[in-house]
Amino acid sequence: MDLLPLITSTDVAASAPEVAVLPVGSFEQHGSFLPLTTDTIVATATAAAIARRHNVLVLPPITLSCSHEHAGWAGTVSISHQTLSAIIEDIRSSLAASEITRLAIVNGHGGNYVLSNFTDRG
Repeated sequence: MDLLPLITSTDVAASAPEVAVLPVGSFEQHGSFLPLTTDTIVATATAAAIARRHNVLVLPPITLSCSHEHAGWAGTVSISHQTLSAIIEDIRSSLAASEITRLAIVNGHGGNYVLSNFTDRG
């Protein structure tokens, strides 16, 4: 299963999606047996499932997010909520330039509390 299909600008123009789907994961510990990318894998698979049912543009996942609660675990990498917010705002602005005015966020990590600030703004 392709989690992130290879698409071109021509593909996007032909399908004219009105909504982009952005998977947001994390890079953090999940015990000794799951990969650090577990939340990203889940969010990306969910976004792919949405795309199988709806005409949406699936964006590449944000793989680093707010994982401060996992600080100290080997391999965990975290960014600030300000950085995550800025990334999402930049993505939203960039999409608007392509006339995609709706952004659906698929959050795979419970520590991304800042994402609750991104709601439907009508």
